[in-house]
Amino acid sequence: MFPDKNIPTTAFVVDKPGAPFVLQDVILDEVRANEVLVEMKYTGLCHTDIVVQQGKFPVGEFPAVLGHEGAGIVRRVGGDVRDKSLKEGDLVFLSFTSCSKDTCSPCSEGRHGFCGENTAINFVGARGLHASDSPISLASGKGPVRGQFFGQSSMSKLAIVDERSIVKSDPASGVAVEDMAFLAPLGCGYLTGAGTVFNVLKPKAGSKFVVFGMGAVGLAAMLAARSRGVKTVIAVDIVDAKLELAKSLGASHTLNTKGVSDVAQTLLEMFPDGIDCVLDTTGVVPLLEAGVKALGHEGILAIVGVAPLNSTMKIDPLALMTGCKRIVGAIEGCANPGLIVPELIDLYKQGKFPVEKFATIYAPDEIEQAMSDLHSGKVIKPIIKW
Repeated sequence: MFPDKNIPTTAFVVDKPGAPFVLQDVILDEVRANEVLVEMKYTGLCHTDIVVQQGKFPVGEFPAVLGHEGAGIVRRVGGDVRDKSLKEGDLVFLSFTSCSKDTCSPCSEGRHGFCGENTAINFVGARGLHASDSPISLASGKGPVRGQFFGQSSMSKLAIVDERSIVKSDPASGVAVEDMAFLAPLGCGYLTGAGTVFNVLKPKAGSKFVVFGMGAVGLAAMLAARSRGVKTVIAVDIVDAKLELAKSLGASHTLNTKGVSDVAQTLLEMFPDGIDCVLDTTGVVPLLEAGVKALGHEGILAIVGVAPLNSTMKIDPLALMTGCKRIVGAIEGCANPGLIVPELIDLYKQGKFPVEKFATIYAPDEIEQAMSDLHSGKVIKPIIKW
């Protein structure tokens, strides 16, 4: 179907930090032994893509093709991939990559999100740890384009993907290409929220669980907690429509922070013994501080949202110590994509992870509208259909 090398396709290229996503003709190099050629069907648009596109997070080199929530069909398999069952025609979900070395404690223990080379591989490198070795170049002949962002660079019709980013969809799961329209973000946004619940916070059925931010990550976390039997889930946001959606998806309580002067006090008035688990997806420092204050004895706050550079939190260390409170960071849900993605697919099939209720599909030429709708809060998760 495709030549061995010089494979033509189209991709969203960001020419330099702050430049727009521009759909351009590009050329893909040969598929190496540890790589897979994937025909993308759907790609989730994540805040991380936009942060990198805007130049607010270092990414190695530009021009670049971003995208790290891809889902599609295998079109070629490198000769030395570890999963020997992988073949042309398989449906696959794409996630972040990690070193996967036996000598890496997080990877060997299944905590791939905490891999020590996570940033170097996913944000800075391409084929390996250096952005200069890339499988993409401009069709105009004007030079290389940084590829394999998060091992995939899935904002492209075709992508040469690092095998470590591949999660094969089990045919027995019953997932069809049409399901990928809603499930493409499993590899990052949904995995981050749900993985932080499953692997870091581990709330009990009787826990009081607060989620700051009802975006895709926050809603996925809320659904994950509900799937574990947690009954008291408090959804917090500044947009009433998002809170109404959260309520319809199982939140027991909602709180619009625009309507209160002191978030911590409000939560403690609702639950005098304090909150057991708080998950912050916003990176808003006053919310983080409020979350710590609202924690009960042995409470835990997990941070997945990125606070602005140079921001500082005012936390009383004595209150943390005497209350046995903990603050933890969670990268990619501290998860192994190969395990958690099938688990979330199973929950989706059971109706316990109804992510179709907050996904909105856009054509490639509607990307500016998708970004605008995401920024305004009009949509939760925009997904590009190729």
